[in-house]
Amino acid sequence: MVHFVLEAVEQVPMHRFKVNTHGGGSRQYHPRMMLALLIYCYANGVFGSRRIEAATYRDIAVRYLCADTHPDHDTICKFRRENFEAVSASFLQVLLLLARELKLLKVGAISVDGTKIDANASKHRNVRYDRAGQLIEQLKGELARARERLEKEAKAKAEREQADYERKVQARDRRQGKAKGKKPKPPDDTPPPDKQSNLTDPDSALMRKNKGSEYRQSYNAQAAVSTDGSQLVVGNRISQSASDRNELCANVASVPGELGRVSGVLADSGYANGAEVDQLERESLEVLVATGRGEARQYDFRPPKAPKDPPVHSQP
Repeated sequence: MVHFVLEAVEQVPMHRFKVNTHGGGSRQYHPRMMLALLIYCYANGVFGSRRIEAATYRDIAVRYLCADTHPDHDTICKFRRENFEAVSASFLQVLLLLARELKLLKVGAISVDGTKIDANASKHRNVRYDRAGQLIEQLKGELARARERLEKEAKAKAEREQADYERKVQARDRRQGKAKGKKPKPPDDTPPPDKQSNLTDPDSALMRKNKGSEYRQSYNAQAAVSTDGSQLVVGNRISQSASDRNELCANVASVPGELGRVSGVLADSGYANGAEVDQLERESLEVLVATGRGEARQYDFRPPKAPKDPPVHSQP
């Protein structure tokens, strides 16, 4: 593993990494070595700066990687802090190289699911849109910003739905006579009165894991996993929606294009949404979504009855 990390890091460009150009103090460690040190230690479950420093003394692979030098925990922490974005991008590049080396870099069918993660905010800090209007003079600053956020989200949602609305109107106009059906309702760019926004953490929302759980201020964390043998997490995102019903298309879109094209998607009954399935199928994806919980279905395992003989009509 240490040899692979060293070879992979050699292919990472170093122009984004911050180095000391003043030339004062002790000789600095090369950013390529520091990057390899972080990646190797993270891959082996060693995350703390002090633990990484200790590994440079007692772990033979880390000693080899560092050429028997010993960056202290302050140096490791500073490198990580000053090069956070560059290190994150390098992790993705090294992962891609590792996946290619192990012949795992292929994206065909994916499986998606979500889980609720608690936010660092109180659920009692939510405010309704209509109640915010009543209290706007009392808490003008905070509540005005909350209403502005809700209105912005509602307008963005309406813009996303506009194309689908126009498509439905055009399809209805092409139909003849009474078969046209009910006229589609245009998207509304104003938030409903009961729409809420948390004043501490507006990116979170009130949601619960299931019908038997309490409501908590949370995020809905979504993940997409390759099902073609590698089991790699190829996409991830955070949603404000308590339900998974409208997350299927966004989860497929979260898979980076450089990994390849998604050919199919598997999901549980929480993602059952005809409009989302239709959209993915129009993009030539095979979509397999459960339509209900297994324990709620009734199956009849009795052998089928033999067909009855056709009736015999007497001749006159």
